[in-house]
Amino acid sequence: MKPIRLRLLLGITVVAGVLSWAGAKLWGSMGSLPGVPAAAPVVLAAIAVVLLATAISLRSRLKAVRERQPGAKGVDPLHAARAVVLAQASALVSAVVTGIYAGTGVFLLGQLDIAARQSQAITAGLAVLAGAAVMAAALWLQHICKLPEDHEGPTHPAAPSPR
Repeated sequence: MKPIRLRLLLGITVVAGVLSWAGAKLWGSMGSLPGVPAAAPVVLAAIAVVLLATAISLRSRLKAVRERQPGAKGVDPLHAARAVVLAQASALVSAVVTGIYAGTGVFLLGQLDIAARQSQAITAGLAVLAGAAVMAAALWLQHICKLPEDHEGPTHPAAPSPR
């Protein structure tokens, strides 16, 4: 499994943001733009908290095993792989959603004289911040679950196997 890079997430966010801004501008010219859901920042923040809690738990368990603390509970490799898959999926979806709310928020900045649009712009801004938190927590969780580098390459030959 290849790690997700920050550049990829930022690229997805920018592309989704530009498309969302263009779509909001087109939709706004034809009528009324749909509202920004108030639950969006709350849901994204909840996902960020879950990812952060998972990262902290796995980090402490892996640290205890590395330091050979008595009674240290190991991490099941399948559990770690599932955590990485959850982190990567959350980061990718969050990049799209963050871009959508960023594009909509930029469009709404031009309509701050309307009270309802001002409230929606604030909600979109909070959703962007929460989406960034999801991406940060996901990248950290992915980093924590990364396997140590294999030092048995051409410069460090492995010991011959006994026959």
